[in-house]
Amino acid sequence: MHLIRSILFAIALAVVTVPYVVFPTLFFWLPPMTRHRLITSWVPIMMWVIRHVLGIRYRVLGRENIPAGPAVVLSKHQSAWETIALQVIFPPLCYVLKRELLRVPFFGWALAMIPGIAIDRSAGKDALAQVVEQGRERLKEGLWVVVFPEGTRVAPGTTRRYKPGGAILARRAGVPVVPVAHNAGEFWQRNAFIKRPGEIIVSIGPAIDTKGAKAGDVSERAEAWIEAEMHRLFPHHYGNAEVAASPAGTPEEDAGGAERKSAQDV
Repeated sequence: MHLIRSILFAIALAVVTVPYVVFPTLFFWLPPMTRHRLITSWVPIMMWVIRHVLGIRYRVLGRENIPAGPAVVLSKHQSAWETIALQVIFPPLCYVLKRELLRVPFFGWALAMIPGIAIDRSAGKDALAQVVEQGRERLKEGLWVVVFPEGTRVAPGTTRRYKPGGAILARRAGVPVVPVAHNAGEFWQRNAFIKRPGEIIVSIGPAIDTKGAKAGDVSERAEAWIEAEMHRLFPHHYGNAEVAASPAGTPEEDAGGAERKSAQDV
């Protein structure tokens, strides 16, 4: 049954995505935010498909922690699911992505039509400067910025070194950091064709004020909250590991020196 669901999802993904990959290249003359609204209308369609074809639901804890204005979201990264779902959970947002993706025929061209943060990861220290410069512009435009501080997708129950690039951007832009924990990897594993039905829990932590704080301290606070929340909500992934519990949210249904870093810290 999981295989059949996954095959149907792959077919639906192709059918729905192709028009959104081809037609946006005709909209280059529209204002950036208008292009963003048009292209990201793909997201609620795919979330419906994910729920009704794959059987993957989600629940949000701590929705009341979402600030009124733009912020930098530091999220756990386990699958492709959160790159889609965060767009319906939070206000309009963008991601940090590799510049070479924009060169992919059709897909990359469409991606370039959406305001985002495209960086050259081979640029060393300049890559972080690109994130800060472009990220501040996106935040001024009213977009939120999502950064995956571990830099890549990690399996449930594991972690990688948190990089401070997102915290540096938030501090420079004068906006808060919002930490996010979730267990999407339980049902949608990295590079796995077969997805499993179930309920993903997304927990949004209290916003972290960056004013007057060091970027390194902000990053450490976000990491501490995310990892503690992961242990609290999903202890079966961590065995008998004990971590201080973080505050619980309210469930809702579906609805300085640290700044001198290289590209590896973005």
